[in-house]
Amino acid sequence: MATEIVQAPKSAECAPTAPLPAGAQPVLARLEAAFPLVQAVAVYETAAVHAVQLAALAEADKLTDLDADSLAHAEELMAGARATLAAAGRLDLIGGE
Repeated sequence: MATEIVQAPKSAECAPTAPLPAGAQPVLARLEAAFPLVQAVAVYETAAVHAVQLAALAEADKLTDLDADSLAHAEELMAGARATLAAAGRLDLIGGE
């Protein structure tokens, strides 16, 4: 039995999608508006966990230079995400005021 080889599409334009129902448009708009906040929360929480892990290494005097750079980067990510959430008035999403 021979296997048929199917060529991959050259662009996404080859596969059109069906239009959204009219009722889905407002829901999609709300989701798109909330995406930066969802992304900021995910970045903040992930960086916070990483920072805690690296801080534990620092307390045990086992922090390498690379770890120190990673800790600084995690703190920068947390600050950026916090600023995004503060600008939206949603610090409550990360336990802030």
